[in-house]
Amino acid sequence: MKFTSLLLALAVSASPLSQAAPAKKPGKKSAQSHSKAKAKAKAKGARKAGASVAVPAAVAATALTAAEAGDAVVFSESEAVNAFADEVALRHGFPRAELAALIGQIRYIDTAVQLVKPAPKGKPKNWQNYSRVTIEPIRIKAGVAFWNQHAAVLARAQAEYGVPAEIIVGIIGVETIYGRQTGRFRVLDVLTTLAFAYPEAPNRAARMAFFRGELENALVLARKSNIEPLSLLGSFAGAIGMPQFMPGSVLAYGVDYDNNGSIDLRGSAVDAIGSVASFLVQHGWQAKQTGPLVYPASVSDDRAWESLLNQGLAAKFRAEDLRAGGVSTSAVLPANQRFGLIDLPNGPDPTEYRIATDNFFAITQYNRSYFYAMSVIELGRAIRQNRP
Repeated sequence: MKFTSLLLALAVSASPLSQAAPAKKPGKKSAQSHSKAKAKAKAKGARKAGASVAVPAAVAATALTAAEAGDAVVFSESEAVNAFADEVALRHGFPRAELAALIGQIRYIDTAVQLVKPAPKGKPKNWQNYSRVTIEPIRIKAGVAFWNQHAAVLARAQAEYGVPAEIIVGIIGVETIYGRQTGRFRVLDVLTTLAFAYPEAPNRAARMAFFRGELENALVLARKSNIEPLSLLGSFAGAIGMPQFMPGSVLAYGVDYDNNGSIDLRGSAVDAIGSVASFLVQHGWQAKQTGPLVYPASVSDDRAWESLLNQGLAAKFRAEDLRAGGVSTSAVLPANQRFGLIDLPNGPDPTEYRIATDNFFAITQYNRSYFYAMSVIELGRAIRQNRP
């Protein structure tokens, strides 16, 4: 992981929703939070991993002890790991001896454990700082080149899925700078580590169950794709390829968009483009909504609008509901459409507000963060404006 990405990763847990847990309230990330947040939120089912395989409760509740979860841990000697392997072998027909041999090669990754730990509280979230990190010249220049190179495929995806090219380009740019930073961890190593040695946290049991499901998905994906399981490389949380899909998301939403007989999100930009569009459509993207994804908003001093905030990642309110709550905009909102109110804190400076549409909230299903969705939108816009 490059130094810049590491800096982004280390501050992620300032956002309560960056924990990749099944939380429902939307959150915002700190300026340096992107890399770690994307992997976590993707782990969440934001992003995408809605296809995680169910893990038996008895297995999911078992974890390595603190003494076992050290640098010298040997997963092949863990009762929990071996019970999990028994279940996977029965459920999917994997030869048990082959699983045993594979587990013997899997290593504990302390870096993954450290990066999923919550960061100390207290640092205020700052949208302007965050946007300066994610919407910057390197990504914009790379995005222009990516769009120019794949203009025909992006146009096809926009026509077939109804997702604008700039949104697809924005997501892949924010995620990995168009494949430049896809992660160097062996996916099976980090998924096994987080599935069986997740650090102490209030949501530890849920997180371990999630990662065990994704470990199972990774094994199924490797067999389905006819690739060596240990050759899968990704983020510290197991996200794969240009769009950083968790293994379950590849199985559920991945698209063979270049029609070569396989889904390759690591080496095929065409498959990545189609898969991002597929994910968004299956998470609420409305092709018929062709206007802006967000509108500028002002809020009244009486703060009646506070009840409209944090109402889930969905557009629930009519324009008249927003007006009654003291929310105004200079734009003309489309009739017969629902909206949500989002806030973008700026540390000590005034918070910004936006009126968000269904399609904005579809992006938050990719990563459960207002900051993330706004950065995708603004990066895509900047790239479009910088194209010849």
